[in-house]
Amino acid sequence: MEHVVVRLTPNGHPAAVVRSGREWTVAADCVRWFERTNWWEAERRMPKGLSRMDVEVWQIQARLGGNCSSPLTTMELIRDGLGGGWRVRSAVAA
Repeated sequence: MEHVVVRLTPNGHPAAVVRSGREWTVAADCVRWFERTNWWEAERRMPKGLSRMDVEVWQIQARLGGNCSSPLTTMELIRDGLGGGWRVRSAVAA
């Protein structure tokens, strides 16, 4: 999964994504959910103090830059629970 920079609105919703040096502007309402992770696939031991690990996932629809005629691309963004960064799980152009 590719690491990206996500710019958030004051209420915590994604407003833009910087991916490979290009900025994608969110153009529609976002959908948010949480998923349980298989911690044993990434760690040898469960992180101390955590009995389970949930990750925040956002599905967004964004356009490249401020171009209103750019086709929408649907992305699934996953927040890195330990470092607070973001990754793109999938991106599909319309």
